[in-house]
Amino acid sequence: MSATPVPGEAAGRPGTSGPSKPARPPGTAPEVPRRDLAAMVVPLARALVAAEEPVLRAHQVSMWGYVVLTALAEQPVRTQTALAQSIGADKSRIIGVLDELQERGLIQRRPDPADRRVHLLSLTEAGTRLRESVREAIQRQEEERILSVLPEADRAAFIRALRILSELPPADMSG
Repeated sequence: MSATPVPGEAAGRPGTSGPSKPARPPGTAPEVPRRDLAAMVVPLARALVAAEEPVLRAHQVSMWGYVVLTALAEQPVRTQTALAQSIGADKSRIIGVLDELQERGLIQRRPDPADRRVHLLSLTEAGTRLRESVREAIQRQEEERILSVLPEADRAAFIRALRILSELPPADMSG
């Protein structure tokens, strides 16, 4: 004899009344409100920075050095002040980093012809090669490992969304 649902009862759950909610797939937790973006992104960013450290050490460059090389690759000639502002560092904080990169032949400093008190910064060929090598190693070794938990389509969507959000002007980020 087969059981026929009684009106007002959810199919397969005798004794319940009212409209039934769709069943959750087995083994899944109830949906909880998501954390705010910063609460999700900051721990992820810290984990990514930590994951990049071995690659940076292998290439004998600090995180700040890599940040400087990347900023100069994106905008080839900058003043020290403009560079510091773009990477969110105090200009006196990066002087040691700039000194080291220049001693290694990775960047060039030259006086601005319009104002000899100002130094213009640019990458050398060696700086460009090192930055590319580090970026490729980080993407190949660390990012692939971390992103491998996502299906391929989600990886592409995640990267696309990060690109869009990371390119927003700072004024658009603050209310």
